[in-house]
Amino acid sequence: QVQLVESGGGLVQPGGSLRLSCAASRSIFSIDAMRWYRQAPGKQRKFVAQVTSGGTTNYADSVKGRFTISRDNAKNAVYLQVNSLKPEDTAVYYCNAIMGSYGYWGQGTQVTVSS
Repeated sequence: QVQLVESGGGLVQPGGSLRLSCAASRSIFSIDAMRWYRQAPGKQRKFVAQVTSGGTTNYADSVKGRFTISRDNAKNAVYLQVNSLKPEDTAVYYCNAIMGSYGYWGQGTQVTVSS
């Protein structure tokens, strides 16, 4: 098992940036994949980005070129750098860890993009 705690969300103007963090309660070295999802009000949770244990990254088309996922195995942490934010990026952002057939979730961090 692993517990995940997200942080770094907040209110930002359009075009702004944030760095979201996900702290894990154990080593993430052997975790198959770490992902970020987001859920806007009244909508389903959607995939945002993934980084595998081998360092391969994948992104949703809507965030390519603006968001960057990274992992720091030494700090047991995963990050999501979000740039050029748009109002439609407003959502609760969740960290997700995939270990075999199990998935673990954090409690989420709110990102609000508004002028």
